[in-house]
Amino acid sequence: MFDHHYEQLFPDLWRFANSIARHEHEAGDLIHDAWTRAMKHPHVFDLEVHQQRAWFFKTMKRLLIDERRKSQREDVFDHTIHDRIESPFSDYEKIEVMEILSTLPEEERTILFQKYWLGLSSTEIGRQLNMPPSTVRSKMKTALKQLQKY
Repeated sequence: MFDHHYEQLFPDLWRFANSIARHEHEAGDLIHDAWTRAMKHPHVFDLEVHQQRAWFFKTMKRLLIDERRKSQREDVFDHTIHDRIESPFSDYEKIEVMEILSTLPEEERTILFQKYWLGLSSTEIGRQLNMPPSTVRSKMKTALKQLQKY
């Protein structure tokens, strides 16, 4: 049942996704995410074809807006924190920094190391540690407060 809908809608979805996305990979992700969302709401497939198409277009547009807003928030947060931590550590030798970091719990030490020495984003760190990016940022903030006290 879904195969028929997919084959019928895919050319239009692909054109629309490519028109609003930055690159083909992002367009493919939009289609995939919208299709996944449609599978959770089977009533979509009971609609007329033009209504289904409109539902997918609206869903892909909203998904893209949400993703761009999310990445903007992450970028602002990452740059703000990076600027704050870079200057205190620049006065210390690497051995001193490692000694200071050793006062933190293992998880927080790992997060700070991956962020500021490996240059990973909170999303990438979250994927590695199996936690949401917001939790990574929260733990990073807590660790930085502990380091300020130290």
